[in-house]
Amino acid sequence: MKYIFSALLFIHGGIYLMGFLKACKLAQIEQLTADISKISGIFWLLAFILFMTSGIAYLAKADWWYIFAFIAVLLSTILVFIVWQDAKFGIIANVIILIIAIVGCGTSKFHGKYESDVKTGLKQTTSVPESVLTEKDIEQLPEQVKKYIRYSGSIGKPKVNNFRLEFTGQIRKNEQSEWMPFTSVQYNFMEASTRHFFMKAFMKKLPVAGYHCFINGTAFMDIRLFSLFKVQYQSGEEMGISETVTFFNDMCCMAPGTLIDRRVKWLETDGNNIKAEFTNNNITISAWLYFNDKGGLINFISDDRYAAGENNSMQRLRWSTPLKDVNEVDGYRLAKYAEAVYSYPEGDLCYGTFNLTHVKYNCKDLK
Repeated sequence: MKYIFSALLFIHGGIYLMGFLKACKLAQIEQLTADISKISGIFWLLAFILFMTSGIAYLAKADWWYIFAFIAVLLSTILVFIVWQDAKFGIIANVIILIIAIVGCGTSKFHGKYESDVKTGLKQTTSVPESVLTEKDIEQLPEQVKKYIRYSGSIGKPKVNNFRLEFTGQIRKNEQSEWMPFTSVQYNFMEASTRHFFMKAFMKKLPVAGYHCFINGTAFMDIRLFSLFKVQYQSGEEMGISETVTFFNDMCCMAPGTLIDRRVKWLETDGNNIKAEFTNNNITISAWLYFNDKGGLINFISDDRYAAGENNSMQRLRWSTPLKDVNEVDGYRLAKYAEAVYSYPEGDLCYGTFNLTHVKYNCKDLK
């Protein structure tokens, strides 16, 4: 699709080069029968340059490519009407380019909001001093948690101030829904309890983008078709609680070194399993962490998360993330595969599968 659209931009733009060549009498263009003055030829050349620039920028994934496309389509449409008999079919190409440019504009602005929020978080962590996680830092933790932190390879490495995660996977709304493939990137910031999660998926082969934003207890979820049309939007107290659970889940599963955080309170133990409480901005949630004999985390279960229902209703349910395929990821021993499961009265629903591809701690710049 990417190369087909860029080819359309280049081919359509090339037609306007023909108009310029005819206007300057540099070539005989039999397909253009109308007279084109030299002054008009300058505008034909400008349209060619605009389409070429837009096409190159589109291939280079520049965020501003659609700006040149909008200007090119406007100028192109005027020129088409001037030589209507020769160029009327150019309107079809202009309409296609305009539609895709509108989608590109929406994508840029929607993703731009996410990027702006991440940059704000990165600026706030530049002054955080770096130090190494040592055995002394974990000496007050329960044995199960100590063992997990050691097992993950976090000891002797820098303490985590923020982290970036990349996933591929599938999501669905319910058992009757089709699985939607997705890719996601997220940034978590520890000091201000912030999580910015941006997802790109396909719903019935149509592009869908989603932004989950959580900042110190306040959260929203914004899902958009073509990054323009809102498919689902959730905010409010239940979202704040739910995303607090998710934030703590990220700490436990993806950044074990953060479990020295003072906001975590360790409650009761049951063999290899331990119950924890996480409090942030007057929101307290709890979860059971399940470990295997080696020290690896194999499940996280909380009764404090909400699921979105019909008409934007929210239902509090048991939520779990069973973990598998522990392996080394960018220098740390982490689970590379997880499922997201809601336990409804009628049975469990696995609504998401996540494959961890990259993790980076203490990021300095937006990637």
